[in-house]
Amino acid sequence: MDQSSNLIEFAFGLQFGVITLDQPMYSKQYDPFFQTHVTNSVLNLKGLAPWATRTRMAIGNASYWIFSSFTSKLSSQSFFFFKSSLTCCISVCQTKVTRNANMEKFRNGYLFPEIEKKKKAHMEKYPDAKVISLGVGDTTEPIPTIVTSAMAEHSLALSTPEGYKGYGDEQGNKSLRKAIADTIYGNMGIRENEVFISDGAQCDIARVQLMFGSNMTVTVQDPTFPVITLNQQAYVDSSIIMGQTGEVLEESGKYKGVEYMRCAPENLFFPDFSITPRTDIIFFCSPNNPTGQAASREQLQQLVDVAKRNGSIIVYDSAYASYISDDSPQSIYEIPGSKEVAIEISTFSKFAGFTGVRLGWTVVPDELLYSNGFPVLQDFDRIICTCFNGASSIAQAGGLACLSDEGHKAIRGVIDVYKENARILLDTFTSCGQEVYGGVNSPYLWVHFPGQKSWDIFSEILEKAHIITVPGCGFGPGGEGFIRVSSFNYKDCVLEACSRLRSFLG
Repeated sequence: MDQSSNLIEFAFGLQFGVITLDQPMYSKQYDPFFQTHVTNSVLNLKGLAPWATRTRMAIGNASYWIFSSFTSKLSSQSFFFFKSSLTCCISVCQTKVTRNANMEKFRNGYLFPEIEKKKKAHMEKYPDAKVISLGVGDTTEPIPTIVTSAMAEHSLALSTPEGYKGYGDEQGNKSLRKAIADTIYGNMGIRENEVFISDGAQCDIARVQLMFGSNMTVTVQDPTFPVITLNQQAYVDSSIIMGQTGEVLEESGKYKGVEYMRCAPENLFFPDFSITPRTDIIFFCSPNNPTGQAASREQLQQLVDVAKRNGSIIVYDSAYASYISDDSPQSIYEIPGSKEVAIEISTFSKFAGFTGVRLGWTVVPDELLYSNGFPVLQDFDRIICTCFNGASSIAQAGGLACLSDEGHKAIRGVIDVYKENARILLDTFTSCGQEVYGGVNSPYLWVHFPGQKSWDIFSEILEKAHIITVPGCGFGPGGEGFIRVSSFNYKDCVLEACSRLRSFLG
């Protein structure tokens, strides 16, 4: 019998999951690793150990049955099958390594999977309904041909001896670094050696936190955007992993050790620093996700002044700067003195539709120093060289094309589509007498429903208009009573959504 082909799968109902034993080892020493304990009974898998070195499992309560490619072998083993709804506990090759205690601080559940779950239930209830998503902020317009052609050309060149290149500089393509310094930052005095190319802003936020270490204190805006894995702010998640926070406060959803700056309509979505304790790091996003508000020059000057007075470092997220159409600063470095206190993180994701391509950058000025006078730039360079092998050369070729005159013009055309969608949505909510913010310098609108709960608003709009939005409470305690509406969709879908919203709100 060819034992390398042996595969046993115990499928414990729809919720119970699968246990798979495969890849033979023929060694009796692994026997102790394969013990299965069932409540009130024992299912002894000890005899299977010689044919297994890897176990994949999922635990739950349900009835179970058995599939096998060698059922004849099963008859010689000591298997006992018990009735349904038993709880199964697996003990397999348990190490002596202690789990990172910081990971245990995370709360279960997350905003967007919960939205997807509700969407699925809604579509099962209304199978013929055309559900329109104005929820998750993912781009929908195709990337301009001039950009994809540059990536395709670079990719094809890799198949030739002349065009092939392996590892590049961890800090990024020098031409792209210079193009960002010259095109994005113009006369702000940013030099190419201060620009670090990455695979996206999300990753750089984590790298910056890794550089700062676990002893730093952190301030974040409330509300602010959640990370892809858990229902907490992206900045906070990195702080949790690094050990910069305490436990979560269940009643508020906030973490001990993190200061939350309330940003609400009554304070023009800008924090009151007179009541905000001093911290080492201030995370600040403008235009803000989810409120859609871009900080004014005066507000950012106040932010810089506070950082200088307190000896803090600002980590400035400018992911949506390209959507600004008034005189609001598009970079923190437009503010005098900011290079001494600020790091700026940005991305091609919403600027050029690179949400799937993955490309971003971080600026760390030479002037930014630690308390001992050591340049922060040198530490970030070390982090990049230690934890990152550099962004994809294909993606960087696309980034260079985006910053060419023709490419930048094409990209602006795509941004204008989303800005027009936002204008249509803004006009719709305004005409219906709704309290709404954003939508001018951002692809997001922040809509207020006083006296109502965010999830209730979400559910009612989905039920009656078949439209997906995002409950504001998912962005922090300050978002309760709001929903976020995204302009990332095709124009015909936005127009149809507006027609339904008028009927719903009217």
